[in-house]
Amino acid sequence: MSKSRSLIVAAIPAYNEEKTIAGVILLTQKHVDKVIVCDDGSTDMTAKIAEKMGADVLRHKRNAGYGAAIKSLFGRARELGADVTVTLDADGQHDPTDIPRLLKPTLEGNADVAVGSRFLKGAKEAGYVPLYRHMGIKAITKLTNAAANCRVSDAQSGFRAYSRRALEKLKLHENGMGVSVEILMKAREQNLKVVEVPIGCNYKGLKTSAHGPLMHGMNVVMSIVKLVVKGRP
Repeated sequence: MSKSRSLIVAAIPAYNEEKTIAGVILLTQKHVDKVIVCDDGSTDMTAKIAEKMGADVLRHKRNAGYGAAIKSLFGRARELGADVTVTLDADGQHDPTDIPRLLKPTLEGNADVAVGSRFLKGAKEAGYVPLYRHMGIKAITKLTNAAANCRVSDAQSGFRAYSRRALEKLKLHENGMGVSVEILMKAREQNLKVVEVPIGCNYKGLKTSAHGPLMHGMNVVMSIVKLVVKGRP
């Protein structure tokens, strides 16, 4: 639990993560005041397990996409009056013990959006990022930095902390994985301060086929193109 008086909420998008969701929630609960899970149309026991663990569960009847889950989670966090909202993945790749480190710049007023980077000096277990993922993330990050006129090392990290101001300012439209890029672009437009924090990431035990990340990458690139075109005067 947070030692400050600020209301800290963890927001977890989940799709068919019945094997890992309980452990992620259990570890996350040690560092936040409330856990919200968006079950994005899962066909397994993800939602029921999350409810048993004491999470506030939002349900999408059908799989709507990562961005759609993030938008639902942000909406619920606003309703709760969260001072800081932390997003992390449900598959166990993020280490909840990094949450206090991620919260620090936002709680201290030094950031509106704190992005957990797998590639900054001091990041734990960075060697577990498969090479094809590493290369894909780096390529997307370069495109994002160019499109958003920002300088981050890990544009696709889903492990982030958002201030109340950020949640009020960020009006999102992307339903897919491109929402991570959209957030950075909108943050720039809204003059929100973005900082990076080194975090751990563990892909051991996760599916490592390159097909999924390839499609993911292509979808994100298309989202970047669409966002840039929309943003032109």
